[in-house]
This record gives sequence, C-alpha cells and structure tokens, in this order.
Amino acid sequence: MLSLGQAVDSAPPLAALQQRIRHSQRCLEWIKPVLPAGLKHQIKAGPIQNAEWCVLASNASVSAKLRQLLPMLLTTLNQNGAQVDTIRIKVQANRP
Repeated sequence: MLSLGQAVDSAPPLAALQQRIRHSQRCLEWIKPVLPAGLKHQIKAGPIQNAEWCVLASNASVSAKLRQLLPMLLTTLNQNGAQVDTIRIKVQANRP
C-alpha cells in the first residue's frame, strides 16, 4: 500500500499541483515580513499559475491596502526568486 506522499509523487498531475501549492505558500512567507502587522493574519495564499499569484484577502479593506502595496510585494517576491509578474487579489467569501 502506498502512502499519500508516494501516491502524489507517482502521479505527475498531483505532483505538479503539490509543487504549485508549496510555491504559493513560500510566496506568502516571503511577503509577510514586509506587510503591516494588522494584515499578516488577514490574507491567505491562493493559487499560483505561470507568473500570476492570487492572494486571498479576508475583506475589502484588506484588499484595498494590498493593492496599494503591490509594487513592494512584487519586488519582494522577485528578490526571493519567485518569478511572479502579477498578483491578483480576491476577497475570500465568508462561509458560515
């Protein structure tokens, strides 16, 4: 019987998905140090595809502030080798 990790590694589409998830999480970790303290817990890593990364904001106010910080965030990501050209910000819908 295969472990979950072995199963993911043996299926190329799942391995690629896992790699994109890890890359997205690394991007989030890279930008957190440059964010204002109040924003750090208000965002989540979203999908990353090609050179576009999606950041999920908890509300519209957080989204607006992130949009103001986009140039700095892109610079930070590229300095860390992320090769991200675009950051898309989406407000995450609240679920009960």
